[in-house]
Amino acid sequence: MNLERSMSDDILYSPWRIQYILQNKSRHCIFCLPPEDKESKHLVLFRSKFSFVIMNTYPYNNGHLLAVPNRHVASLNDLEIGEINDLFQTVQICEKILKQVYHPDGLNIGINLGKAAGAGVEGHLHVHIVPRWLGDVNFMTVSGGARVIPESFESAFSKLKEQFDNEKAEK
Repeated sequence: MNLERSMSDDILYSPWRIQYILQNKSRHCIFCLPPEDKESKHLVLFRSKFSFVIMNTYPYNNGHLLAVPNRHVASLNDLEIGEINDLFQTVQICEKILKQVYHPDGLNIGINLGKAAGAGVEGHLHVHIVPRWLGDVNFMTVSGGARVIPESFESAFSKLKEQFDNEKAEK
């Protein structure tokens, strides 16, 4: 390493990532359903019979949501038919609400099963719902390998929670 090189030459600092790096990842499953009195702390937006929706705390884009089955399972094959139906009805609700709130040009909806497929949490299945806009990959992503999220979690949570609450009231 060339110590005389300027610190800003090749390095992009993102000090907020240290919280994720240092957290004890073996203590408990981050996707096991938190108690109802801790919903906002865990960014829970919606609960259905067999699943729930949370905001991704390390998002790819604004409004990056996760639909998670209540039961701790690693594979789609481990879910009962009622759980699968509920989970994907919940994904449909996420699609509807993200379109209402953020007006994206498209959505990425996906499941990573296993470490080789990119699963950050292998033991608890979850579905990513990511709003996308034309041109949302900017110079920071291309040259710096970093994403810029222009909205605070508090603002996003408030807007999304209101829509999910309205959705639940309509049912």
